[in-house]
Amino acid sequence: MCSKVSCSRSATATMTYVHADACVVIGPLSRRSEPGAHDLCADHAAKLTPPVDWQLIRIGGEQAPPERTRDDLLAIADAVREAAGRPGNGARTGGGASASSSDSSSTSSTGSPAGSESRNDGSVQGRKHGHLRIIGDS
Repeated sequence: MCSKVSCSRSATATMTYVHADACVVIGPLSRRSEPGAHDLCADHAAKLTPPVDWQLIRIGGEQAPPERTRDDLLAIADAVREAAGRPGNGARTGGGASASSSDSSSTSSTGSPAGSESRNDGSVQGRKHGHLRIIGDS
């Protein structure tokens, strides 16, 4: 909705003030709420005048951000799955798991949990599972 009090039209642009540069910036509708930013309808964005001695900057481009479609989200999900399934990045790829990774309670000969890496200072670094890491109790 437009930030103007008496206006009930849909917002199509976002206006922000840059006090340090004495300018008003009007650009495409922001996807998230920002402090000090005001959403305006097309009419109010077009008619806006800056304060005296201030500069008005209009950023071109479409007035409203494109809506994400279901196809876009599915494409992102497929890309994430594809990246996670590549060998060499730490992700498990089907098949069988080794004995040390299937039993989380097993320990190595050094007394540290299987799959964990011992550091030279004696501390144990957590096991890696894809991009996540299991941190042992201290």
